[in-house]
Amino acid sequence: MVFDKRDLSPRAVVVSILLSIALPLSLHGEEDGWLSLFNGKDLEGWTDQSGGPVKGWDVQDGAIHRFEKGGNLHTVATFRDFELEFEWKVAEGVNSGVKYRFHEGVGPEYQIIDDDSLEKDAKSDGKTASLYVIKAAEGKKLKPAGEWNRGRVVAKGNRLVHWLNGIKVLEIEVGSDDWKARKAASKFNKREGFGTFEGPIHLQDHGGEVWFRNLRIRSLD
Repeated sequence: MVFDKRDLSPRAVVVSILLSIALPLSLHGEEDGWLSLFNGKDLEGWTDQSGGPVKGWDVQDGAIHRFEKGGNLHTVATFRDFELEFEWKVAEGVNSGVKYRFHEGVGPEYQIIDDDSLEKDAKSDGKTASLYVIKAAEGKKLKPAGEWNRGRVVAKGNRLVHWLNGIKVLEIEVGSDDWKARKAASKFNKREGFGTFEGPIHLQDHGGEVWFRNLRIRSLD
């Protein structure tokens, strides 16, 4: 349906104009509060980590595809409190991740990796759907390399939650005693405010092929 502004009240026209200005150009479409981060055709709305043109990533069969070394991928838009859904798959032996609340080079990471390629004694907080080096995912059902998995992240206030293939696998409260102890034992121990900032959604280039599709987000502010 197409609306004609002549059919709206003066106040509604003002609201319509303000919304059109406020919505970032990097987002595509809107449905029940959800906004798509990827239009399925090109990498509009994404940059490299420095804000420059994308290298090493393309679109393959309707998915964002890391095909060669090019650096990490960032959304132009930034978020703090949100619900994020995405689908992903990796080639055998590949490591990647989705970072959020990204600030000054770091942010909480939804780990993505081919778990089957890891050594048996590998730390569990480095496996898929974990909050990387902070807390391990539990009770997950992971599909193997080459098959699509569904990820979900909720970041609301101090609460961070990860899902994998419809199962909640991790929850933690930023600033809690548990968080402080885990952060102090991690490589982020000197990062003040880690996990609290507004920032872009970040797709990690860690070597090897990885694919992302159906990325969508809605604000929980």
